[in-house]
Amino acid sequence: MTRLHDLYQEQDQSPWLDDLKRSYLEDGTLARLVDDGIRGVTSNPTIFAKAISGEKTYDDEFAELSRRGSVIDAYWRLVMDDVTNACALLRPTYDEAGGGDGFVSLEVAPDLAHDTDGTTKAARWLHTTVDRPNLLVKIPATKEGVGAIKAMIAEGRSINVTLIFSLERYGEVIEAYLSGLEKLVGAGGDPHPVASVASFFVSRVDTETDRRLDAVGMPGALDLRGKAAVANAKLAYELFAQKFAGPRWEALAAKGAKPQRPLWASTSTKNPAYPDLLYVDTLIGSHTVNTMPEATIGAFRDHGTVARTVDDDYAGAHATIDGLATAGVDFADVARTLEDEGVASFAKSFDELIQALTDKANSLTGGAA
Repeated sequence: MTRLHDLYQEQDQSPWLDDLKRSYLEDGTLARLVDDGIRGVTSNPTIFAKAISGEKTYDDEFAELSRRGSVIDAYWRLVMDDVTNACALLRPTYDEAGGGDGFVSLEVAPDLAHDTDGTTKAARWLHTTVDRPNLLVKIPATKEGVGAIKAMIAEGRSINVTLIFSLERYGEVIEAYLSGLEKLVGAGGDPHPVASVASFFVSRVDTETDRRLDAVGMPGALDLRGKAAVANAKLAYELFAQKFAGPRWEALAAKGAKPQRPLWASTSTKNPAYPDLLYVDTLIGSHTVNTMPEATIGAFRDHGTVARTVDDDYAGAHATIDGLATAGVDFADVARTLEDEGVASFAKSFDELIQALTDKANSLTGGAA
């Protein structure tokens, strides 16, 4: 037994791996991590860009696929093969958890972030093509993405809502989930198989907020460095606890609906001056997920603290966010900036990957792809 097992069994928080590549499937790395207590996998376009561009394990299949079709089609085939195999590996976890864990996430194309209809169609296609009950299709929580999230939940499809930075947008995401479930139930559907997580990004909040606090430069402002991200996440959990309680939620729960769990994403520490588990040890609580890169998983397994912390000081979290306003930091603008940058970063990674794959196809097949 490891601290990862303890985290789930004692605190009802599911540790997931924020990485997926073919070598993890072929050399047994993912299987070992699951044995150690990892209960799910997340991925994104940047993760797949690094994997496919950097690993020779994809070359033979990619060369064959690119001879038969387009580079983009080859990319999706490679990605869906990895996700399908990861779903199979995690299926026992999914079954043991009664459909509450053991998920693998796959994101729609980043260029659809501001296209509700396109995102809806893409998410439906991914679910239909992969056809595994423990697949979560990732949809970014842009204004346009929220409509697609509601539509997919109403169809009974499981969704990982990604790139959430603000409480305001998180509230819209929760509403999309609840109203989608209500539409599903109203049409005679069964909500029990539907799963969803709301991926609240953490460390990036401190990176952007600290930059602005440094620009202010006053002692009161500088004292707030490294505090905004955890405070923001704690207040997200407070909102989660409020929304998944009371008559509206109880009516859905009585039909078999599961709560949409908060998922803490971007939890590796970017600032070396901060503790390596700053965004893990401080955000432990029931009905939550923390998705971590392998190095952070190793750190938690070695010296993580297994104790409930996510709701230990709501008043302090509110005071931190209020303090940012007093210091002259527009936290709503921080969230907007991070959402825009997140969408742009994933789109850039995807574009760079397709160009790299086009170059690779030309070199492997000896012709123009």
